[in-house]
Amino acid sequence: MKYMLSAITLALASTGYAADLKSQLGDDIKAIQPQVVAWRRDFHQHPELSNREQRTAQVVATELKKLGLKVQTGVAKHGVVAILEGGKPGPMVALRADMDALPVVEQVDLPFASKVTSEFNGQQVGVMHACGHDAHVAMLLGAATVLSKHQKELTGSVMFVFQPAEEGPPAGEEGGAKLMLKEGLFAKRKPDAIFGLHVWPGPSGQLLVRPEGSMAAADTFEITVKGVQTHGSSPWRGVDPISVTGQLITALQQIPARQLDITKAPAVVSIGQIQAGVRWNIIPDKVNLGGTVRTFDPQMREQLLEKMARTTEHIAAASGATADFKYHNAAAVTWNNASLTEWAMPSLKWAGAQAGVAPIAPITASEDFSFYQQQVPGVFLFLGIAEPGVPVEKTAPNHSPFFKLYEPAMENGVRALTALAVDYLQQAPAIKQ
Repeated sequence: MKYMLSAITLALASTGYAADLKSQLGDDIKAIQPQVVAWRRDFHQHPELSNREQRTAQVVATELKKLGLKVQTGVAKHGVVAILEGGKPGPMVALRADMDALPVVEQVDLPFASKVTSEFNGQQVGVMHACGHDAHVAMLLGAATVLSKHQKELTGSVMFVFQPAEEGPPAGEEGGAKLMLKEGLFAKRKPDAIFGLHVWPGPSGQLLVRPEGSMAAADTFEITVKGVQTHGSSPWRGVDPISVTGQLITALQQIPARQLDITKAPAVVSIGQIQAGVRWNIIPDKVNLGGTVRTFDPQMREQLLEKMARTTEHIAAASGATADFKYHNAAAVTWNNASLTEWAMPSLKWAGAQAGVAPIAPITASEDFSFYQQQVPGVFLFLGIAEPGVPVEKTAPNHSPFFKLYEPAMENGVRALTALAVDYLQQAPAIKQ
């Protein structure tokens, strides 16, 4: 990797900020913090699932219109996009927050805990902001408020992207970053760079980032193994798809371990669903499997999926069965442009203040922010939200029903989004691809 920790440390040594403006921004961000907390609690108490973020979008649009911004609603169903035009012409920078919640029953004792239930893929479920998207929306609204106050001082413009369905749309629907781009998010005005932020169970207020591959590409896969149904007492009279499936499970998970050069990047194959049969003494005629693939290298991803398809076909054929392998790309690698990441370090150092900035290891979870990064250079970073005094390893992870964030940490999130926008517009870097 070209840009290692030494390069990051070197970049942190020089800030180059206009001290007077940064001081004003810091004061404004501190002043808006109570409102950021209030927004976050409101969104937390009223969570909405992917592609169902109607109320959230209405609140966001109303707040942005109060700031006098140009606001577009209904993008990718419930997405909201606003443009802040600076006092002087210049580049455009985009800031993104995701809005959707998860089908999780909240088990945190809070006065603003979610009691919401909804339907998800045909089932009644609890709904919770168990991944911190409520905080993301609140922090971006805070940044928009502060930046609007300094509109005349900005050289260029800021695009605020409030995105639905980051967690993935319901079955049979489109959504998220892919749909926003498909509907022309960057068609009229393409930003020169984009930044995003995600809360994470790290030290409170600390900003965490890494250049290049930060989060994994995610592919979902489905396999249908077809055999010939028969009585369990005479398996030779049919073709047992369950037996074939057992061989497949072992073989597919052996591919990363034995057929890929994992010195280049990690890769994961996990099977999360197996459905077959209706009775203990009947060998069924088919088995359905579902799982996920996580990769950090585009070429390795292609190799892995090709090998999985080939392995599936040949193992099934060896037993007289057939198998159909299908996959769907849910997210690309979250690829932080290395030169833009290096440029951002002084901004992040100012934003992190005493909590600081630190490198983060690659994360095998995925983010559809990656699709924006395929269009324009971007950096995706993390904000530590563990409560002081609570060890990070004992902090509930994202997607847990016990997920809880330390609200004062959000101030540094607003600082990061604000500083990245202001600094980019003041002196846009020459970005190497």
